[in-house]
Amino acid sequence: MGGKFTKKDVIEKGHKLSRWGKWGPDDECGATNFIEPEDIVAAAKLIRKGKVFSLGLPLDNNGPQSGLFGQRWNPIHTMLATGTDALAGNQDQLPNNLRYADDAINLPTQTATQWDALAHVFLEDKMWNGYDASLVDSFGAHKCGIEKFRDRMVGRGVLLDIARCKNTMFLEDGYAITNADLDAAMDSLSVEVRRGDFVIIRTGQMEQRLKSNDWGGYAGGDAPGLAFETCDWVCEREIAAICTDTWGIEVRPNETDEANQPFHWVSIPALGVTHGEIFYVKELADDCASDGVYEFFFCAPPLNITKGTGSPINPNAIK
Repeated sequence: MGGKFTKKDVIEKGHKLSRWGKWGPDDECGATNFIEPEDIVAAAKLIRKGKVFSLGLPLDNNGPQSGLFGQRWNPIHTMLATGTDALAGNQDQLPNNLRYADDAINLPTQTATQWDALAHVFLEDKMWNGYDASLVDSFGAHKCGIEKFRDRMVGRGVLLDIARCKNTMFLEDGYAITNADLDAAMDSLSVEVRRGDFVIIRTGQMEQRLKSNDWGGYAGGDAPGLAFETCDWVCEREIAAICTDTWGIEVRPNETDEANQPFHWVSIPALGVTHGEIFYVKELADDCASDGVYEFFFCAPPLNITKGTGSPINPNAIK
């Protein structure tokens, strides 16, 4: 869909590409159904060097949240018991004089590297598979919660390094990655996106922000990202999930002022495609550029958060 488009266009695209009912009326796992057991076995065979890349940001107060997306904050790490407590004798009343350290963390589930659950975004008044939006209430997501993916986020990963293909360190904010860009990246990197893949898009934006030591508007502001037209590409490729090194997958400012995050409206509730956001991919990208191999074994289970609409993760890419 080129040029300007409307909210009506976004809704129509969602209904046109909708996969509701494809895996039965009770399905809550969406596009991860494209992953077959043999796909996981084949993905495991991609491990040749035994080299593991962590794609998760540290969970600390140096994270990307700056208040642009109102209700999210950086992780708050609180010590509940410490070595100084132990040395001061404050724990000596415990059975067997146990001396220990303990802590807690407070964070929104989508504050750093994370999965969006299929309950996260609605198309009009419905979520994935036609479930009513009212099924996500103050007690959580009664359908399509993140716990449904606790044993599903594993398989073949593919890195499409768009920034490298464009011969730049990072794509400029507002750059819309097109279907042609994605196809050109596959050709340039000699890798094919297949059914059931976890596709990771590198824009370089996170690396630029980390290098400058200034997150700026990263978490909610302008960014390079997928153009709305890539909804069709994602649908046709039958991928399991889409991931990027940006806050919200798609280009910002959005290509329409009538729908905030229009790609989300289609990909999550209509296509059943989970989003992996805020991925740290520098070391993986450098290694892929070095050996020319842009496919790998991917494993990124969410926390088993009952009725959650998202989850922090520390994805691993293994080559």
